[in-house]
Amino acid sequence: MKKTLLMILSVWVGLLSAISLAPAALSQQVVQYQIAARLDPQAKAVVGSETLTWLNPSSDEVRELQFHLYLNAFKNEKSTFMRESGGQLRGDQAEEGKWGYIDVQSIKLDSGYDLKPSMKFLHPDDDNADDQTVMVATLPEPVRPNGTITLKIDFYSKLPRVFARTGYFGNFYMVGQWFPKIGVYESSGMRYATRGQWNCHQFHATSEFYADYGAYHVDLTVPSNYVVGATGVEQGNHPNKDGTTTHTFVQEDVHDFAWTADPTYIRMERLFDASRLTTAAEISDVARLVGRSPEDVSLQNVRMILLIHPEHAAQADRHFRALEYGLKYFGLWYGRYPYPTITVVDPAYKAGGAAGMEYPTLFTAGTGWLPSSPPSGLEEVVIHEFGHQYWYGMVGSNEFEESWLDEGFNTYSTSQVIDTAYGPSSLSIPFMGIPFSWFISSIKYFEDTVNRLETLGSTRRDYIVRNAWEYYDQTSYGVNSYPRTAATLRTLQHLVGDQTFARIMRTYFERWRFKHPTSNDFRAIVNEVAGRDMKWFFDQLVYSSNILDYAVDKVSSERPKLSLGLFDDPSGKRKEVTEDDRKKQEKEAADSKKRNDSLFESEVIVRRLGGVVVPVDVRVVFENGEQFDTTFDGQYRWTRYKFLKPTKIRYAEVDPEHRLLVDVNLANNSRTLETHHRAVVKWTSKFMFWIQNLLMSLMALV
Repeated sequence: MKKTLLMILSVWVGLLSAISLAPAALSQQVVQYQIAARLDPQAKAVVGSETLTWLNPSSDEVRELQFHLYLNAFKNEKSTFMRESGGQLRGDQAEEGKWGYIDVQSIKLDSGYDLKPSMKFLHPDDDNADDQTVMVATLPEPVRPNGTITLKIDFYSKLPRVFARTGYFGNFYMVGQWFPKIGVYESSGMRYATRGQWNCHQFHATSEFYADYGAYHVDLTVPSNYVVGATGVEQGNHPNKDGTTTHTFVQEDVHDFAWTADPTYIRMERLFDASRLTTAAEISDVARLVGRSPEDVSLQNVRMILLIHPEHAAQADRHFRALEYGLKYFGLWYGRYPYPTITVVDPAYKAGGAAGMEYPTLFTAGTGWLPSSPPSGLEEVVIHEFGHQYWYGMVGSNEFEESWLDEGFNTYSTSQVIDTAYGPSSLSIPFMGIPFSWFISSIKYFEDTVNRLETLGSTRRDYIVRNAWEYYDQTSYGVNSYPRTAATLRTLQHLVGDQTFARIMRTYFERWRFKHPTSNDFRAIVNEVAGRDMKWFFDQLVYSSNILDYAVDKVSSERPKLSLGLFDDPSGKRKEVTEDDRKKQEKEAADSKKRNDSLFESEVIVRRLGGVVVPVDVRVVFENGEQFDTTFDGQYRWTRYKFLKPTKIRYAEVDPEHRLLVDVNLANNSRTLETHHRAVVKWTSKFMFWIQNLLMSLMALV
């Protein structure tokens, strides 16, 4: 009897220990997916079935369910995506006869009730009745508040020739947006919803994805010679009698699932060893910077997995090193990466359409064919796409509606990592044998300069915040969503100070991870942490298309001249000052110049040429080394500064510390007194204009 009691007690202790050690869910798990999928290499298709359990997170009774069917974007030229993109994206062109689509073959409640007769396609964003990327199914009974519903769905996904993030080329498969994925139900007060509603946008050329967090259990069956990578942790695999192998992947607290397969992959694995790659001093320094304890800032170990093609195997170290930097600096600055694995995918030759794309715990990079030394585009792509694990992955903003919170925040963060890890001029491009950083050495960080120059390519037709499909064109979407946001955030950092901004970003990440924030939520945190209302900044630089441009318009230094005419002296006598008197005075002043005891009347005029009004620092430097610093509030269009000193002005400059990265014309920020220096400024300005346009042209080819 005692043995039996001890056995029962030990079992209970074991169970309680297992429960206590099990990690708590990091998110409200609104969705639970259990998917079984089989790759058909001959048909270039995936045959799948999913069991979906959806939690109604609202206080509403929900009477219909909406789903993303994004592979239908590649079904024909009438889809919204194809109309907007013109059948090309990132230099890739859709191929006739290589279409993709997804068919929902069956959709039933777990009770067996058939929802397929109620299925229809919606087009909530435009009037394109031919678009089939959003599906709705009407329920026989509503899902009650905080209630759940379980569906069983059979689907067939025909993959396109690799294009716009997903598809195949030869035996390479990048399988994204491949299963029926439920949209986000937003209750009144969530984000911008004034009433309960589905947020389920069509698939557009200039946006990506938005979904709720949950748990995925996915069984992938592929030919046994294929190497597989996927979102989450592979819990096991087993061979089948038909020459296939089933791989099981599991992951919680993510909002999407993607996978890849290729028989030629070389699978490499290394450990991100937090204790080896971060020092106590680094942790202590960051803890002070962000106002957290060293324990809060410390990182955890992560399994890094690289799936790379043989012809790129020599670049494996560079992939791992860049990934280490991403895990390290994103983790230290914003919060530790919480998942046990991260997988980097190197797309196959001629599968560039799959490159540079992010999914939870998995992303695609891209190795260029041109030889280059680290760091280069390879490193930047790896760090940028990893960064989406934070800005999109854990902080689940809606990129359809506020792409700057995703792409822009990540562009800013990538810039900081590149400059910190590799050095301020690490990605400097040589031009005619001269490092490009030589031409832009007035700005401290090269990445800041790149973001600024890319921003200048915009004609500012749009605000930063706008629905992704409503920008003037794809260029405007790209500029506003990526570099203009990065330059704007960097400007905000300069205005509030490095420490304050580091705490802003840390607080924003911590408060909104595994949730769905808005631009207003970020602005509220800026005001809270900075301790002042920054509405003026957001109104002008985020919700406006006005430009910021301050200029030194005039610099002069002249000796005072005698005024001609009749003048009364203190004794009451009247005396006439003649031209001869003036010439005599000028001769005496010229003689005294050698003794450096002559006074000069100097003047500086600073102008605000753009519509954006921000305080700007002004610096006047005199020939004797004396320096005058002040701030122009910019409220009026110009201001004048006058000086009476025994020395001339050497030069005057606005924004001498280069805090305003969104200033559209740095060439007019300073002016010297000497005429020949003005010519230098003029021609340097023109040269920079040529460089800028060359870079923009090159970027258009990428």
